[in-house]
Amino acid sequence: MTTGTTAIEALADRLAGGAAATEDDARMMLETPDLIAIGVVADEVRRRLHGNRVTFLRVFEVHVDQVPAALPARTAAGEIRIVGTPSSLDAAVAAVRAARALSPAITLAGFSLADLAALAEGALGEACERLKDAGLQGIAEVPLDRLPDAAAAIAAARAVGLEVRRLTVDTLPPDSRLAVLSRARDLQASLGGFQAFTPLPREMSVAAPTTGYDDVKLIAAARVLVSAIPSIQADWSRYGPKLAQVTLTMGADDLDGVAATDPNLLGTRRSPLEEIRGNIRAAGFEPVERDGRFAIIG
Repeated sequence: MTTGTTAIEALADRLAGGAAATEDDARMMLETPDLIAIGVVADEVRRRLHGNRVTFLRVFEVHVDQVPAALPARTAAGEIRIVGTPSSLDAAVAAVRAARALSPAITLAGFSLADLAALAEGALGEACERLKDAGLQGIAEVPLDRLPDAAAAIAAARAVGLEVRRLTVDTLPPDSRLAVLSRARDLQASLGGFQAFTPLPREMSVAAPTTGYDDVKLIAAARVLVSAIPSIQADWSRYGPKLAQVTLTMGADDLDGVAATDPNLLGTRRSPLEEIRGNIRAAGFEPVERDGRFAIIG
């Protein structure tokens, strides 16, 4: 296989001709130092799928142990999301009921499917059914690195009517990056129905921290290899505006975790909504707001 810029140019030509990327292609993208060249390739794939549009989701997070009695003033969310690990299934159900009461109209998602599988002790379908009956609409996280049989767990949740639209990663050692990308690609091929893949890990490794350089290459490789999942997503709150903005030029097209509550401390022009719109426009894209079900709302 050719290396360096020649390999990247050959990949770009093959993708433009309709060929699918291979694991070798993704490995080359992860290993090459030519960040600009792989960014161009990933951006071409992104633009073929989405044109100039970048979607974003405003999320109101509630902790499973501390669901508020009401939404704060000046809250405009596309999704209410229950975060944290429940101590028991009963605690999870209680949190769902309390969160559902905050707003029947806003999409309610929550929990890590891996955490629920651990709580369910072999009865994941029954656990998911209880949560669905309490008002949960979708699973917030499907960490591919923590689910030995992700397909079975996803199928169990979907069988009772819970939506599973997003694949995520909790921890990602450098030698596991390609395997996780391949797993996301294969799950879309076998199960379908995923709208977004968030390849950057939620937890940072103290022993082997990544750099921004590593992170944006992972975004680019994900966009090229996992082309059947419509959106490659970056977390606005977790990775910060600067890195999240750069990921848009490297293949990402969707930003999760935008603040849903505006404390009105800096005026209308500095609200979370205007900040996200301004950052997307500054990167050269058109901002489009969506809800938790990936429906366009603005």
